[in-house]
Amino acid sequence: MAFKNLITLVSIAAALTGTNAALTRRIACPDGKNTATNAACCQLFAVRDDLQQNMFHGGQCTAEAHEALRLTFHDAIAISPALEAQGKFGGGGADGSIAIFSEIETAFHPNIGLDEVVALEKPFIARHNLSVADFIQFAGAIGVSNCPGAPQLAAFVGRKDATQPAPDGLVPEPFHTPDQIFDRMADASQGEFDPILTVWLLTAHTVAAANDVDPTKSGLPFDSTPNLWDTQFFVETQLRGTSFPGKGGNQGEVESPLAGEMRLQSDHTIARDSRTACEWQSFVDNQPKAQAMFQFVFHDLSIFGQNIDELVDCTEVVPIPPPPQGRTHLPAGMTHNDIEQACADTPFPTLPIDPGPKTAVAPV
Repeated sequence: MAFKNLITLVSIAAALTGTNAALTRRIACPDGKNTATNAACCQLFAVRDDLQQNMFHGGQCTAEAHEALRLTFHDAIAISPALEAQGKFGGGGADGSIAIFSEIETAFHPNIGLDEVVALEKPFIARHNLSVADFIQFAGAIGVSNCPGAPQLAAFVGRKDATQPAPDGLVPEPFHTPDQIFDRMADASQGEFDPILTVWLLTAHTVAAANDVDPTKSGLPFDSTPNLWDTQFFVETQLRGTSFPGKGGNQGEVESPLAGEMRLQSDHTIARDSRTACEWQSFVDNQPKAQAMFQFVFHDLSIFGQNIDELVDCTEVVPIPPPPQGRTHLPAGMTHNDIEQACADTPFPTLPIDPGPKTAVAPV
């Protein structure tokens, strides 16, 4: 019932947003081309166009888009009210510290590899008059907008930039237990992100890949359709793992079902945890839920540590993503017998099986 009520509220909010947008007077932006409901949003049109042309390859759901989304999380999650309660600095959340103090924070173990996307974004930050905190979250939203089937993600301006680096130890690792991850999410969100909302947040792995879990391999996707925002990730994490895409034996990695596909230990265990297994399964072949629930949690994650009353909502500048593509399926060579069902409440959905030889996943 709670989920149905939330979907209803999200749908009503979306409808009201569209209605209000139609009735609200728009402001002509200085570029002579665009209009906005708030003058503070005008600057984002040039940032968006620059990102699309020069970072996202003309608007593609590429590795750069994946990494830009990853960066939003690693910046925002670095906040701990629990540390603050102990009289220690707990980080500032979505405050840009991961880029402002990149030499420090990208050296933290869970942030290994993010130095590349930070270096990629810094020239854009330098030529646009945005806070670093705003830029990181906006770039992630624009990158995701290029992925067919994705939701339109929130964009705000007005965040305050960090004045000191976040402490180490605040970003969850793939070898952490579900309890460790759930506790970290609850702390960072002041109790909002429970195990269910953590599953919603992991929808991001539908367009994600690992570069540093296996040091011998990079660009290993977490599902077979890494350039589509779909629900294959929730299907394939429930398939029985049989091999590693590389040498194996890496911390935070478990066997995956498909050649070339990486499976994180944390995804594997949360998919099978009794608190989250049924919620995980509920995403299978449920594209509207994969869109709405991530849209909901990204909105809140992207303003961790900030005062929303001091921000301006510029979501209208984010493009509407392309429609979903394909269909939810079992990869070629798999059957329903390969599913390791962990949800005891409802049967696993019946899915078509892709024809042809067994699916292999190419790196991104």
